[in-house]
Amino acid sequence: MNKQPNKTVAGTNIQHVKQQNAQTAGQFGTEFASETDVQQVKQANAQAEAKKAQNSSK
Repeated sequence: MNKQPNKTVAGTNIQHVKQQNAQTAGQFGTEFASETDVQQVKQANAQAEAKKAQNSSK
């Protein structure tokens, strides 16, 4: 099916995509992580779970 070893069936160059991902990871990887408030996320997840449990018991 796929006759070109370094391309997907759709014709995407795998090496090129990996290279682009590596470049952007350096630019954006820590930027988003540093803006995340872990406690806020945990609290939001706990509230969502509680609401889900409340709705499923009805």
